[in-house]
Parts: sequence; C-alpha cells; structure tokens
Amino acid sequence: MRDQFFEKKSEDTGIIEGRNAVLEAFRAGKTIDRLLILDGCQDGPIQSIKREARKTETIIDFVPKERLDGMSQTGHHQGVIACAAAYAYAEVSDILNAAKEKGEAPFLILLDGIEDPHNLGAIIRTANLAGAHGVIIPKRRAVGLTATVARASAGALNYTPVARVTNLGNTIELLKKEGIWFACADMSAEPMYRANLTGPIGLVIGNEGSGVSRLVREKCDFAVSIPMKGNIDSLNASVAAGVLAFEIVRQRMLQS
Repeated sequence: MRDQFFEKKSEDTGIIEGRNAVLEAFRAGKTIDRLLILDGCQDGPIQSIKREARKTETIIDFVPKERLDGMSQTGHHQGVIACAAAYAYAEVSDILNAAKEKGEAPFLILLDGIEDPHNLGAIIRTANLAGAHGVIIPKRRAVGLTATVARASAGALNYTPVARVTNLGNTIELLKKEGIWFACADMSAEPMYRANLTGPIGLVIGNEGSGVSRLVREKCDFAVSIPMKGNIDSLNASVAAGVLAFEIVRQRMLQS
C-alpha cells in the first residue's frame, strides 16, 4: 500500500518512479518526455524499459545515482525515473491541418531551446491569443509539456497544439516546402516594423540566454528585432515572443 501511494503521488507531479510503474506507463501509452536510468544499470527489467522507450523514440539519459536521488519524491526509484508529459504532443501535420481548416495562412511559433517552463507556458498562451496555429519545440535541451507548463499556459494547451521534433532545422526545411517563410528573433537584425510578416510564417524564438542557435538561424529566411530604448539589451523570451507575435497579428489585420 505504501509503494502504491508513492507511485500515485509521483505520477500526479509528472515523475514516475520504479521499474514496474515506468514499464506500465510506457505500455499504457503515457506520453513520456524523458527517461533517466542509473548509469551502468543493464539488467533484464531495465532492458525491457529501454525497448519500450525506443518504440516511442523517448530520450534516454544515463545518469549518476545522485541525480536520481535528487529527483526522487519517494526514495524508491529503483534506478529509473520517467518524466511524463502533462499533455500529449501533436504532429506538425496537425498544426498545418488546423490552419487549412480555418482557411488561414499558417502561423507557427518555433522555440529553439526554451528551458524555463513558465516561459514555455506563457508562449503557448500568447500563441493561442495571437491566433497561431501551433507551437513546435525540440526534443533535446528544452523543457517539455510539464505540469508547470500547463499551469502557466492558463488553459491554452487545451486549444493550441504543441509538436515536438527531433531536429528543428530539418523541420524548418520541410516546412519551407509547404510555402512557409521563417523569421528569426535577433536583437541585431532590422526592426520588425520594416519586415513583411504577412502570409505563411514561422516565428523562431531562441533560448533565454543564448538566443537562436547558429544552425537554426541559418535555416531562417530573415531576422527581425524589437526596437528598444532602455538600458538593458534584451527582453524575457516569452515577452519577446508576445511582442513579435502581435506584430504579425497587426500586419495581417492591415492586409485583410
């Protein structure tokens, strides 16, 4: 009974601990963002868990015991912890279909390495309010759809699809074939008011500290900046996303 209580408590917070609980979560089709396994642990039950994880292309990290102990909420992780997503991910095709169903030019927001769950949740909320058809995030080096993200989105996750891709640059290349242009947020670029942000567009927002990575920036068609008058040199990622998203809204309204 004690172990059952701990397993239930862990799932409610997005952390699933223990070999049986993790294996059952995969077999039940639960969306798992990341699997953490004790480094060097290769016994039969762990191999079964790894096989289930690979079926869904779940990221597997081999970590020291101290990492698992620090994450564990029960003290009974048995060398394995799964980080479950609060919401299921959409496919990129779902986002494009949402635009087609509304008879609108696609408007996507792509996030390159957002690590703060509050920022991700706020951006999803902004995406919904700005009429974006969906958000695309990478699998690695970025936060997933945790319970904190869901709360910060203020319900927007119920309406705005979020797709998770292996390679953001490759995804941009594929979407270009669908006629979508990509604008990258870059504080050294031309002001957003001078750019044409109408038509099918993907807005790319970078990491809170380092911005958009070089490889992703090179895939974009052009870069835009937000004119600023203050004494500091950058905005919070979610605020920058909001300003740029609503400039796209403004230009679309003027065009219609």
